[in-house]
Amino acid sequence: MEASGESISPEGLEALKAELDELEGPARRDIAARIQRARELGDLKENAEYHQAKDDQAHLETRIAGLLERRRNAVVTEVSTSGNVVGFGSTVTLVDVDTEKVQKWSLVGAAEADASAGKISVESPVAQAVLGHALGDVVKVTTPRGVRNLRVDKLGD
Repeated sequence: MEASGESISPEGLEALKAELDELEGPARRDIAARIQRARELGDLKENAEYHQAKDDQAHLETRIAGLLERRRNAVVTEVSTSGNVVGFGSTVTLVDVDTEKVQKWSLVGAAEADASAGKISVESPVAQAVLGHALGDVVKVTTPRGVRNLRVDKLGD
């Protein structure tokens, strides 16, 4: 039975909940206080502080709504515990067979993906190509830069 939501690791779900707690609590209170202070300044038509605070409030509420939607659709996917095969949550070191360039990636849900932090979506072409492969396997990956031959060099940190 296939889940219809978005895969997320248990750690990713905790981070999502923590961000929601921050935005729904302290961040909302801060903006409410800013709006109240700006109202006390008088004429709202000419009050730049009031309009900026209201804009910030709208952005905050949009962010909260998006996070709530992600949380509703999240399907917690346990991290692969097989040390022999690449799976969801695996950290994999790949070597480009042609250039010897080494890349290390953790395979995560789309919402958790952050290439600068070494996390790529399991839906990405590279992740899709290496999922289910074992150490030493060489896989062909079609990327925007062309076809690459990547060898699974290491699993784990």
